[in-house]
Amino acid sequence: MSFQKEAQNSAFYMLIVMLIMMSLGPIVLMLATSFKTNVDVYDSTVSAFFFAPTIANYETVLCDVLWYEPAHVEFCDPTFGRSLGNSIYVALVSTGLTLFMGCMAAYALVRFRFMGRDTVSMTTLLMRMVPPAVLLVPVFGIWTFQYGLDGTYTGIILVYTAMNLPFVIWILQSFIVQVPIQLEEAARMDGANPLQIFFFVVLPIIKPGLAAAAIFTFRIAWNEFLLGNALLDRNTRTVPVTIVNSITEYDINWGVIMATGMLLAIPPIIFTFVASKQIITGMTAGAVKG
Repeated sequence: MSFQKEAQNSAFYMLIVMLIMMSLGPIVLMLATSFKTNVDVYDSTVSAFFFAPTIANYETVLCDVLWYEPAHVEFCDPTFGRSLGNSIYVALVSTGLTLFMGCMAAYALVRFRFMGRDTVSMTTLLMRMVPPAVLLVPVFGIWTFQYGLDGTYTGIILVYTAMNLPFVIWILQSFIVQVPIQLEEAARMDGANPLQIFFFVVLPIIKPGLAAAAIFTFRIAWNEFLLGNALLDRNTRTVPVTIVNSITEYDINWGVIMATGMLLAIPPIIFTFVASKQIITGMTAGAVKG
């Protein structure tokens, strides 16, 4: 019996190790490639992990924001640095708009009684199930020929906000339902108006839900490619679009692409870490010490 249990434990740990290797393997390989020259990348005699590292690829990507001029860069192409700024701006603004509208819509669906409330709640969730590829052609046509929003930050931010809003409304509803109505009634008796009740009573309590929704929304806006590739131009492209458009049939600089990919992963990690601390803070705020 003990031998069978040990065999099961060994198989379980082997499975865990394999899953970790499958998850971290591509990241480690991408990190190693980002420190290689293009010659080393194509040289089959150079080991994947044992080589002479260089930061030239990162200098090429960030040449327009560095405080010095890299010696190997003859012409500084600001494309990758600009796309990083575009991604940060689009992701943060779309996340803020989505949370602002989503929390108020979720509060209205939970607290207010009106005809068709359940239908509206379910419809918002069903809209999130529509694949982005289905929206590509109609959104491109409307944004380009009717409103002229193609190639603008406003156009892509509105698309990302509309795309993520249904899920944010759905997830925040479950948090707002758990807020005791007695707290709102007590604030109303103290003279608070509806906006004060919402911003100073409800929102602090549902902070973990806001953080979870922010992580989801930010990651979707940060990594989205299909709609961004169709709606953005050279000056407003985000990093995923820039990476794909940098691959041509004549030249593929894998070192620069991998360096850009590593830089692309840093802001979501930082954002998730900060938002996760808010989740933990919100969950332990009401704990009673014994």
